[in-house]
Amino acid sequence: MTVAPDSSRTRPVRLGRRSTLALALVSAVGIAAFGWPLLADSASGLAHSNDAPWLFAALLPLLLAVVVATIADSGLDAKAIAMLGVLAAAGAALRPLGAGTAGLEPMFFLMVLAGRVLGPGFGFVLGAVTMFASALLTAGVGPWLPFQMLALGWVTMGAGLLPRPHRLRGRRELLLLAAYGAPAAVAYGIVMNLQGWPYLGGLGTAISFVPGDPVAANLARFTAYWLATSLGWDLPRAALTVVLTLTTGPTLLRALRRATHRAAFTTPVTFTPPSGTPDSPQSPPGPGSGGRPASA
Repeated sequence: MTVAPDSSRTRPVRLGRRSTLALALVSAVGIAAFGWPLLADSASGLAHSNDAPWLFAALLPLLLAVVVATIADSGLDAKAIAMLGVLAAAGAALRPLGAGTAGLEPMFFLMVLAGRVLGPGFGFVLGAVTMFASALLTAGVGPWLPFQMLALGWVTMGAGLLPRPHRLRGRRELLLLAAYGAPAAVAYGIVMNLQGWPYLGGLGTAISFVPGDPVAANLARFTAYWLATSLGWDLPRAALTVVLTLTTGPTLLRALRRATHRAAFTTPVTFTPPSGTPDSPQSPPGPGSGGRPASA
């Protein structure tokens, strides 16, 4: 058996046209789901509706399922599914280690490194599946879970969209991943706060969402809300991601690349006869030969 060389074998999932369109669709709906309080016109019914968060919470799981199914149909073979299961289990196991203390979530650095090596398609699926598995492990299932899955999928996918591994290696690559991981960890906290912030509407505080108010006024309230409630968690998450990326990154990147190299994802496999074997089947021995070759 011979394996033909292929420069894309470190990419378990190659995004085709259908997968790209599905990702673009769910990302567009996700942006609307996270930012509808700021995007909705004050004269529209959506800006004054209490049902909008629940509508998006019901719609996102369906779209995520479509994206995962589309990407799986595009090239998730048995080896890729096995690696997906191992990495998702590792990420889910890492999340409870921080237990939410001061925002310390060690799973983020693993998502960044895995997305870097395995590409944006695999990265998106890995982020979404890892968050779902960790929610089951920590009893964190709720209407916020689809938003968490989408946000972590974006983080992992973004790491896969960074410059190609063969163009940037060593310490420069680690610095690039750290420079990406820190703002990505903070951005995750921002968008997740944006998801929960509209539920504070009607409380009458200086940081509450006010339906129908101008975008600038609501944006100022949200900024104050984020600074007061989330910044103390987002910065430690970013710092831990940077520290773990710089210290354990070289070892994990080598291990991930070695595993994907040996798995030879998306590489066509062909079977050839052993050297010196004729293409046609050998004739059976004639009578009187004793059932052994003549050279015996």
